[in-house]
Amino acid sequence: MMTPADEAELCAMVAGAQAPLRVVGGGTRSFGKGERLSLSALRGVEVYEPGALTLVARAGTPVVEVEALLAAEGQRLAFEPMDHRSLLGTTGEPTLGGMVAANVSGPRRVQAGACRDALLGVRFVDGRGQVLRNGGRVMKNVTGYDLVKLMAGSRGMLGALTEVSLKVLPGVETAVTLILHGLDDRRAVAAMAAALGSPFEVTGAAHLPARAGGPLTLLRLEGFSDSVCYRAGRLEALLSAFGEIEVEQGDARWADLRDVRLFAGSGRDVWRIVVKATEAPGLVARLPEGARAFYDWGGGLVWAELPAGTDLSALGPFAGHARQVRGSGCGLSAHPPAIAALTAALRAQFDPRGIFICDPA
Repeated sequence: MMTPADEAELCAMVAGAQAPLRVVGGGTRSFGKGERLSLSALRGVEVYEPGALTLVARAGTPVVEVEALLAAEGQRLAFEPMDHRSLLGTTGEPTLGGMVAANVSGPRRVQAGACRDALLGVRFVDGRGQVLRNGGRVMKNVTGYDLVKLMAGSRGMLGALTEVSLKVLPGVETAVTLILHGLDDRRAVAAMAAALGSPFEVTGAAHLPARAGGPLTLLRLEGFSDSVCYRAGRLEALLSAFGEIEVEQGDARWADLRDVRLFAGSGRDVWRIVVKATEAPGLVARLPEGARAFYDWGGGLVWAELPAGTDLSALGPFAGHARQVRGSGCGLSAHPPAIAALTAALRAQFDPRGIFICDPA
């Protein structure tokens, strides 16, 4: 494994590479072909200004260190990044670079946006070994491209991130979870849509259809205590047609949903499917026998656990995209042809030699 000590050494390694490289952050995901290029030495917070709600750190900085630093100032990463370790059965430590490269975003995405929406700037080394910069702390730009948005979710295909700049937000005083029992998938999606379309600032909307005690639909409210109490009462009234609502203090359930712990340790394939929320129940109904699934983002994200080796193409075409996160075909994806063509064109622009191999997870 190649481990550059700084950005200059990283540039030299990439420029001199004669074989494919796989960028590795904290080692929390599976490894495929190609020599590993670890960015673990590029770590540390460079700038943190709580008053300006901004943070700049090297890509190899562990997420847990950043979250601890923010928590000490009553702040947080609003997009609630997922920790893949329990789902994938791996060790290591999630890093900022890996988080940005995969655009890792949790249940709060429905209200606070994704990782890319909090990203202010990036520095990275492209496939030629050149440093490119965009957004916050700009020194060199690339005309015609919004590199900040391109690098979020690029999974190491366009270059190796060395530094990221992020917007952070204040933490919350209190949280409650509203629970509806016994809804079928379509009714649950309708209830979540009504909640998310309300003015009551729902920060999480998930549905667990397959449970021994029956289906659960979960809605989260966060903020100042008085505000949360008021909004919870109004939301209960709004959703009264969907049945009785239980109000649970706190948000303990949401870390399990964020990290997909429901499917941890099963050994079966796991797919992450992004789809139009209203179409999600129909897609779940087409999953093969023995599959399990649950909904996040109000139905816009479906986590599906399938028997090993299941071919997801049997679902037929749908308006969205899917990626296998765990299983023997890890990294397989289903994207519309236009997206695949755009991806190929971008890779040709930023990595013409094909040096970087995409992160499989």
